Amino acid sequence: MLNQKDTEILRSLAKRYAGYASLPVMAEKRRLWEKLNTFQMERPLVLFDQLPWNELDVDGFLVCRVSDPYWRGIENALRRDIYKWEHMPADMVLNPYILLNRPINHTGYGVASHVTTSVTDKSSDVVGQAYACQFSVMDDIEKIKTPEASLNREIEAIITDRADELFNGIIEWRYGGMTLHLGFWDFISQWMGVEEVYTAIYDNPDLLHGMMERLTSGTISLIEQMNAEGLFDVNVNMCHCSHTFLPDDADRRAPVSQNTWAFGLAQLFTSVSPAVTAEFEVPYMKRLFPFFGNIYYGCCDRLDDRLDIVTQMPNIRKLSCSPWSNPEIFASKMPPNYVMSAKPNPALFASTTFSAEAVKAELQKTMAAAKRYGCSLEFIFKDVSTVKYRPQALWETARIALEAACEF
Repeated sequence: MLNQKDTEILRSLAKRYAGYASLPVMAEKRRLWEKLNTFQMERPLVLFDQLPWNELDVDGFLVCRVSDPYWRGIENALRRDIYKWEHMPADMVLNPYILLNRPINHTGYGVASHVTTSVTDKSSDVVGQAYACQFSVMDDIEKIKTPEASLNREIEAIITDRADELFNGIIEWRYGGMTLHLGFWDFISQWMGVEEVYTAIYDNPDLLHGMMERLTSGTISLIEQMNAEGLFDVNVNMCHCSHTFLPDDADRRAPVSQNTWAFGLAQLFTSVSPAVTAEFEVPYMKRLFPFFGNIYYGCCDRLDDRLDIVTQMPNIRKLSCSPWSNPEIFASKMPPNYVMSAKPNPALFASTTFSAEAVKAELQKTMAAAKRYGCSLEFIFKDVSTVKYRPQALWETARIALEAACEF
């Protein structure tokens, strides 16, 4: 239950958010994303996500004060959106409605990681992790269960009533749904450990294929469940830190997989040959990706040496050009009708001194490559684990990046 103080906090934040979300610039920003996402880019676009929030507060604004756990999560999201708009808006688009989390129960795949952590900053959620191996013989595959998803309609009815009261007269609200993470090698590395997976590629490939088959068939079942219940997201307009606006999107799309985005990745394969991607990733994603309207593929993976293999998987619209990819090679090999989603190196913010010149140089190098080969380009600043408690470095970067993009 929300007390009077909680209600006042949430309504105040909603009013502040609504003021920004209603600005005319939002429509223009959305139009630019629609052009980019249909490969008609007018200029590169810039976003910031996955930030070290423990280092960014300057005046206490990011401190959550709502007591109810569910609504505290909504408060946190509002505070972060407002903060980003006020300090590093770049090409961010604020939806003209408040997003609420649907009370969806998801059982997962039945395997919990056995992890030991190493902490350097107790206020940060970025920690070192060492994983114990739980899969070594074929019988271990039985540990992977078929996931189940269901909506708690009773709780949703309570949330709906409360949201109608909270935001009445301020702004519309909508539910966000689930966006599927199809990066199975992230899961497997957390169940086995990275070195153990690399060893198994050579010594026990049947085990890895068995795990991937189990994950793939289980996920197909999950997709069918979610389609039947309408649990997919159609309102967030984000997938893996990038805006997904398309010009043919209806205002109210059915929340089924064909109307949504999912994201896939195989970060572990950065340190193996492209042939491993072809054998252990592509056949399984070829079965999953057709369920979705669009796919964002890649994260920190190196893809510049295997784009011909990755693009065999269907429905990919955006490809990640991580700091481990050479942007010149990436752009030269990228087929048409993909967005080059460039990730500037987060190490730019981790040194003892911040260099605006280094930021400009990296942006200009990538833009030159994209321009030379006619690529649609976006910059996503993400996986930033530290700014050395200098949030101003991010604010300055947002200004630099937007100026550079406008001069493209």
